[in-house]
Amino acid sequence: MISDEIVTVDRLPPADVTLPIHGRIVRPEHALIEQLRDVSSAAASATLYKMGVQRAFIRGPQPRTPGRRVVGPAVTLQFMPQREDVPSGMGPEHAEKSSALWMVFETIESGDVLVVQAFGDPSTGCVGEMLTTCFKGRGGAGMVVDGCVRDWARIRELDVPLWSVGFTPNYATQAGLMPWGYNVPVACGGVLVLPGDIVIADDDGAVVVPQQLASEVMRVARHHAEWEAFSRIKLAQGGSPQVYYPLSEEGRREYEVWRQQRDEGAKATG
Repeated sequence: MISDEIVTVDRLPPADVTLPIHGRIVRPEHALIEQLRDVSSAAASATLYKMGVQRAFIRGPQPRTPGRRVVGPAVTLQFMPQREDVPSGMGPEHAEKSSALWMVFETIESGDVLVVQAFGDPSTGCVGEMLTTCFKGRGGAGMVVDGCVRDWARIRELDVPLWSVGFTPNYATQAGLMPWGYNVPVACGGVLVLPGDIVIADDDGAVVVPQQLASEVMRVARHHAEWEAFSRIKLAQGGSPQVYYPLSEEGRREYEVWRQQRDEGAKATG
């Protein structure tokens, strides 16, 4: 027999979760960042693939500031799905400024790239004009957002390089996500990004270079760019791609002669 007894349910008790979750960032040497400035995202992606790192390209975020390029250490911001028993840390009119969304900007240093995990969500405005203004004021280099931003017209006027999935009028907790952690490992566009990894982003998109592989990526990519410069000259002169791209043995012999002559010419004029 089914009971007619009325069962009352208390309001959800808050979950035993302390937010925000945060880690620490160890930035690479400034000299290493400078050496990578001539390496494109395409060259970095190809080099990492040859080294066995097949998931380095951040899929989803598109270049919103054409012609801009950034190279810098990743500072990470992690959004997670909202759950009713977990406070978001984003009170009315931002009364509570203890969430990861606010705290991550306290850690920004000159040259940093903010990388945001937001699952490609079309409705969550991960950052807006005011926090982007703060980001620029602290010397941030650019932002890669696997989600949306709000106040796009004003962010564009700030001239902060941006890669994002799109735009939304919503604020950070208006939809289904909430700020969860900062300077922790994040999944951005299907790629693992660790705080301090190096982000190279340009018109082809954003690529993550693991910090411990950066020196080798730089060495290989620079060599690749050098012989490509020779190949570009030969192809522009009507040369065959069978010989000059990539270099055949014949093409490589010509390249070595070209490189030697170029270096000798540089010494003579230096």
